[in-house]
Amino acid sequence: MRDVSFGQFQNETYFLGLGGTRPALPVTAAGLEARARDTLAPEVFAYIAGGAGTERTMANNIAAFDEHWLVPRMWTGSSAPDGRDLSVTVLGTALPAPVLTAPIGVLELVHPDAERAVARAVAPLGVGSVLSTAASTTIEDYAATIAEAGGAPWWFQLYWPADDEVARSLVERAEKAGAAAIIVTADTPGMGWRPRDLELAHLPFLQAKGVANYFSDPVFRGRLQAPPEESEQARQMAVLTWVGMFGNHTLRPESISTLREWTTLPIAVKGILHPDDARAVVDAGANGVIVSNHGGRQVDGAIASLQALGGIVSAVGDRADVLLDSGIRCGSDILATRDLGAKAVLYGRPWVYGLGLAGADGVTHALRSLLADLDITAGMAGISRFTEA
Repeated sequence: MRDVSFGQFQNETYFLGLGGTRPALPVTAAGLEARARDTLAPEVFAYIAGGAGTERTMANNIAAFDEHWLVPRMWTGSSAPDGRDLSVTVLGTALPAPVLTAPIGVLELVHPDAERAVARAVAPLGVGSVLSTAASTTIEDYAATIAEAGGAPWWFQLYWPADDEVARSLVERAEKAGAAAIIVTADTPGMGWRPRDLELAHLPFLQAKGVANYFSDPVFRGRLQAPPEESEQARQMAVLTWVGMFGNHTLRPESISTLREWTTLPIAVKGILHPDDARAVVDAGANGVIVSNHGGRQVDGAIASLQALGGIVSAVGDRADVLLDSGIRCGSDILATRDLGAKAVLYGRPWVYGLGLAGADGVTHALRSLLADLDITAGMAGISRFTEA
């Protein structure tokens, strides 16, 4: 049980300074998005907010929650501030709540502090985070920043490049730096058709953004004729080298055994929507499955993550931890995933909007809003422990 409830954020807002203190930012995901749309540069907002094709899957990720409703139970003792426990253990990682920040790359587009701001936000809360391979901050810098801010568990997400030696180096760096799990993304052998970015001709990687982990990697640097910092031409050649190895079309479920040779950490596969794919990666040795359609950014018309969750839990939930990514916008969404068997969720776009609006404080605000909503809604619904059926 926690000493202070996440729901305390509500009391701070209402009572601090006697007359209350109005939050500087909206407390809803929709409000953060609307503020970001009005504030961020068009190409930045498009990169965060956009999805594949007509964006039907992106919309369906949120709409799918309209089909799942809670049945609150009364007089369970859960409504007291200390009457509930949201803590979970997922992939061997103990978390104070079933929430981790999703791996979102190229955060330098949004704020100059990028992932360092995220580290400074999650550490005081104890919230888990997942660092993207496409981060603007190196693995080592992220680990150092999160430790300096008080420490919190973090996982490393791997975009497996078409160069196993580079992939292995990234994984080994992450484990050495203190990552608690490796999350390998399956649904991005290349980038989906994203009209918002195309209409602006905006692909930040070609501007050497989101490539910090590659440019700092000794194996990757060994593939270059000159260090990227030597000249503009050398930087452009490094970007082209990255382009040539980003997509990996050779990966198969048995690739998990190769990854297992590189690390002792728990392994989860992100981007799974079909029960047979879940069975295949778990049979191959994965410890977890993250049900995800990449926030609707890869396959337009794909099933919503929530719609796929129940079937995957039925297929592998007795052998692996199942998490959900894509579509989480409020506390009741997280409770819906709980009812369908998810152990935890990854939370994406709203905190990135917070980052763009107010740096680390904006990330903190977005996370505290979600966690307070989850905490209070769980209490009102009669849920004492997140891990209880």
